[in-house]
Amino acid sequence: MRIGSPKDFWAGVMFAGFGAFFVAWSLTHYAMESAVRMGPGYFPVVLGGLLLLLGALVIFRSLAADGPRVARFHFRPLVLVCLAVLAYGYLMQPGGLAVATAAAVFIGALAGHEFRWKEVSVVALVLVVFSYLVFVKGLTLPFPVCPSFIDNCPIR
Repeated sequence: MRIGSPKDFWAGVMFAGFGAFFVAWSLTHYAMESAVRMGPGYFPVVLGGLLLLLGALVIFRSLAADGPRVARFHFRPLVLVCLAVLAYGYLMQPGGLAVATAAAVFIGALAGHEFRWKEVSVVALVLVVFSYLVFVKGLTLPFPVCPSFIDNCPIR
């Protein structure tokens, strides 16, 4: 059997794998019940089953039609974007919203092939102000804005 479209084949394997995982996990952790009286496991099982079906269809199609090859995988952007998210989570409490957002923007920008300090600094500043206005002022979420080691933070 020849795989005509490796890109579609591996996408189908990913869909089917996630679908099978969520069906199996939901069935072992939640009550299914019935379509009339849905339990907490019904919706995840149905969605996982649909994802599994979609994966099977994509795999079948990849065997029948020719398509593009799988491109070379780049680990650096994946690692840096994950580090940006982790840095945001870990810096939120001690560093506050401003430091955590700026750090996430700078680390995430390093994942790209072009990094310009001036542009990234402007984007970070805009996102810090936007995050402050939306989350702290607009939604009144109790996020610390300044680092915890600054006693007299001008922004509260």
